[in-house]
Amino acid sequence: MNMTTIELSKQIRINVLRMTHNAKASHVGSCLSIADIVGVLYGASLNLRPEEPNWTERDRFILSKGHAGAAIYAALALKGFMPLERLETYGHDESQLMAHISHKIPGVEFSTGSLGHGLPFATGKALAAKNQGSKWKVFALLSDGELDEGSNWESFMFAAHHALDNLIAIIDYNKLQSLATVAKTLGLEPLEKKLHSFGWAVKQVDGNNHDQLNLALSSLPWEAGKPCVLIAHTVKGKGVSFMENKVEWHYRSPNKEQLAAAIAELELNHA
Repeated sequence: MNMTTIELSKQIRINVLRMTHNAKASHVGSCLSIADIVGVLYGASLNLRPEEPNWTERDRFILSKGHAGAAIYAALALKGFMPLERLETYGHDESQLMAHISHKIPGVEFSTGSLGHGLPFATGKALAAKNQGSKWKVFALLSDGELDEGSNWESFMFAAHHALDNLIAIIDYNKLQSLATVAKTLGLEPLEKKLHSFGWAVKQVDGNNHDQLNLALSSLPWEAGKPCVLIAHTVKGKGVSFMENKVEWHYRSPNKEQLAAAIAELELNHA
């Protein structure tokens, strides 16, 4: 299905809302905050073949914040990795579309759920590609609160030491974590300086702005011999005004009236 990255992101949001409503599932806010990042990745940046999910030269994408798996399932279906109708089974008994992302789905490289696992796995993949002389890249999308996990910082050290400039980490910096703000829970700042000091090339963008995302992700690597990390400043619940920056939408699922209002707003603002 050919569409612009903006249209793809809108459709990701709409499908996430329907999926979480039907399954009475959570993590809507987390999915909406990354919808623009995912739209740009699957619409422009990743080198993939939907008709051949296991193509050896494909780029590898790892969703480290596995609780936002609905957004990736939606993107995969919209790009032709599986029928759109399969999204209707999300979160249901015996469905392979689990609430946390599952590698049983075509196009999903790695099952995640426990935070702090995605970047270490992606780092290992990037090292394997380097050792094999392969040209594919590895992208890992992390949450900001996930950076509390020490395994990420071990990976930051390891990747820089091995000059893995085929590794791109993207941090969904929506600044809400579980029950409070990231700053109140365990502050990350000065985040850019920390990542620079670990030997990474670092850029910051508005993570809900497609032009900025496309520009940053179209010229990789930014520095030869250095892994890249994109700090993407996002809004949790982006696109649905009554969900934006509301920590409760980490847990709630939209009821029938909220679903209708949310989709109507997305259709109106992304016409």
